Amino acid sequence: MLQDLENNFSELEKKILQLQKNYKNLTEKFSELSMEHEDLKKRYDEERKKSQVLAEEQKNIKLYSAISGNPEHNRLMKNHINRLVKEIDFCIAQLQNSGL
Repeated sequence: MLQDLENNFSELEKKILQLQKNYKNLTEKFSELSMEHEDLKKRYDEERKKSQVLAEEQKNIKLYSAISGNPEHNRLMKNHINRLVKEIDFCIAQLQNSGL
């Protein structure tokens, strides 16, 4: 009976040690994955910013092309001018409403 208890205790002790080892490995892996996640978030943000800059540059190139007379971008130029005129009209209306 005492021998059975010692064997059971020994088995439990082995299992506990294995669980501790597994826990340590998992916490280390979690730490590594957390750092990798942060790095990936930073890279994603950088790439997103680059993409926004490139999209803005592309928009400007189309606008410059339309200004220079490229017939493919005439509609873009007309839309841009219309948008600017609407903004100016809005500003004028605000100035008139404020009494200036």
